[in-house]
Amino acid sequence: MTTADPLAPAVAGSAWDRLRGFAPPSRFLPVITTFALLVGMFGAGAVRYPGFSDPQVVLNLFIDNSFLIVLAVGMTFVILTGGIDLSVGSVVALSTVVAARTMEAGWPPLVSCVLVILIGCTLGLLMGLAIHYFDVQPFIATLAGLFFARGLCFLLAGRPLPIHNKSFSGFAEASISLPGGYYTTWAVVIALLIVAVAAFVLHRTLVGRTVYAIGGNETSALLMGLPVARVKVGVYVVSGLCSALAGLLFSLYMLSGYSLHAVGMELDAIAAVVIGGTLLTGGRGFVVGSVLGVLVLGTIQTFISFDGTLSSWWTKIAIGVLLLAFVVVQRLVVRRQP
Repeated sequence: MTTADPLAPAVAGSAWDRLRGFAPPSRFLPVITTFALLVGMFGAGAVRYPGFSDPQVVLNLFIDNSFLIVLAVGMTFVILTGGIDLSVGSVVALSTVVAARTMEAGWPPLVSCVLVILIGCTLGLLMGLAIHYFDVQPFIATLAGLFFARGLCFLLAGRPLPIHNKSFSGFAEASISLPGGYYTTWAVVIALLIVAVAAFVLHRTLVGRTVYAIGGNETSALLMGLPVARVKVGVYVVSGLCSALAGLLFSLYMLSGYSLHAVGMELDAIAAVVIGGTLLTGGRGFVVGSVLGVLVLGTIQTFISFDGTLSSWWTKIAIGVLLLAFVVVQRLVVRRQP
């Protein structure tokens, strides 16, 4: 007669726990889903179109969307707190106009860039103050910022302003050679540095923890003694800063300033953040997910470019379908949580 080993259930249980430990936490699932979607799209493109799998195609995604990556970083901070910023596209346009106008007047590029950053931060600060201290809805406050910034664009320049500054143009046209004959640009390096800094701030500092806490429950964050007022205003300053930086990168990309630049770009930034897995209600999301969301949007445009027969409006249709799908999935995930 044999007796059962009393340790067997414990061993089996621990083994089962170890197996369960390989499952990713639920907070990572949206980012993993976005990454899987991006890989699947590239796989489909590689099968359908010759040359789609070339590494330079991936590098071009970053080159063509470096400004949108930076814009999505700022939008991620705002949406994580449960807010929204509709002014970012207009601030991008204003940044290009200010940069072009000041360099046309003979200002050094560095001084022009500092002025652009100050303007972006100031606009973000004013909207943040209105939202927190005057209890204005973020939609209304940032909509006012949208009209204000776009109106300034038309006052400063009603026509396209080419940028002829040699230093600025030289930096825009410079490329970084990579092994295998591939290349990228300094704008991509700047964008990735901003992503790295943003990820560090969100996940390794008190400011980042406060951002998530405000999005989860602002009242609880106040009761815990977190600096809610400073951080809530600060995220709009961050968004204004990222909008200004995105405007400078867009100036490098277009080498011009124009009042009609970046029309609707705020919607692209919001779509990228949501597709990247950040909850619109706040409290959950990652900067890396927003970057993946931007790459998904860029991949859709690349599909259309490689096909050559599709209208560019298919980009908007595909983005709309993806955005709706991700919002529905978010709602289902939130409802299942206790």
